[in-house]
Amino acid sequence: MRMIFVNLPVQDVRRSKAFFAELGFEFDDEFSDEKTLCVVVEENIMVMLLERDRFAEFINGDIADPATTEVLNCLSVDTREGVDELVAKAVAAGGSAWKPSSEMGPMYGGSFRDPDGHVWELVHSPSSTG
Repeated sequence: MRMIFVNLPVQDVRRSKAFFAELGFEFDDEFSDEKTLCVVVEENIMVMLLERDRFAEFINGDIADPATTEVLNCLSVDTREGVDELVAKAVAAGGSAWKPSSEMGPMYGGSFRDPDGHVWELVHSPSSTG
């Protein structure tokens, strides 16, 4: 089975760990160290948060400014209420609101920026909640 590792630059791994812990995420110590944090989204989906100098070791060129919205990270959520709750937790933990919550047909979504400015969209779709 394949795995996906989304890699994002951050200023401070400890701050990122505190933030994502407040949102209820767990971490994989096997893939983490003092400059790298592996956030477990699901069994085969990981978000690697690397301090900027460590991230730079993996790329050619400059690190993009997250304020330019270089990528949208979108996670599914089981309920509409769960979308709103996770956005509220993110803001309370040091993130910021991004776009207002909205309905797109049967889907409901919300979003926030993490403390490093990366955008996280959350979407609930009744057809995908099995």
